[in-house]
This record gives sequence, C-alpha cells and structure tokens, in this order.
Amino acid sequence: MKRISFSALAISFAIAAPAMAQQAPMPATPDATQVAPAAQDAAAPAAAAVTPGMPVKDNAGTTIGSVASVQPGPGGAPVATIKMGAKVFSVATNALVVNGGAATINASQSQIEGMLPKS
Repeated sequence: MKRISFSALAISFAIAAPAMAQQAPMPATPDATQVAPAAQDAAAPAAAAVTPGMPVKDNAGTTIGSVASVQPGPGGAPVATIKMGAKVFSVATNALVVNGGAATINASQSQIEGMLPKS
C-alpha cells in the first residue's frame, strides 16, 4: 500500500511541477517604467573616486578618519586603507559612498573598532 501511495504522490508531483514552473509571459511592449539597461547606465552619474586624504565618515555622518591610500587589492579591485586615529583598516572602495568630498562607510565607529584586532 505504501508503494502505491508513494507512486501516486510522485506522479502527481511530476504532473504538477511543469505547471508550477511556468511563469507569466513578458509583455510585448515595455511600459513607461521599463528602461533599457544602456539607457540606465547613460543616465546614472559617474561615481566619485575615493582618493587619499579624503575624510571618512561613519553611518551617523561623524568623521572617523581619512583615506591613507588607495591601491589595487586581490583581483585588481581598488582597496582604501583608512586611518582612524591610531588604528588602520582596509576596505574595498565599492563599500564606500562618496558624497560632498567625503567617503562614508555603512557602519558606526564602534562597530568598526569591534571588528579590528585588539592591540
């Protein structure tokens, strides 16, 4: 009896799975909210570069240090070395948002200090 009910269950899934996997068709013409990727790229302003000497702010907007250097990291992506008082740490530049001449990191100073090795 268990084989029959298991077989019946397997057959029902085999029949139902293709129906559940189907997606709604895409509209033939884009609506006003859809924009081609190339148009989005052209409309987006170029990101400001992280540069040495730039102030660094935490997620509360408090200046916590400055960019000491920017160098290629693993894989060639730029990495900023940030001096925060006597402490130094590195972060990928794409983790920083540049606005108004300062780089902002999405963490508080205490969160960053908690991640750094104790001296």
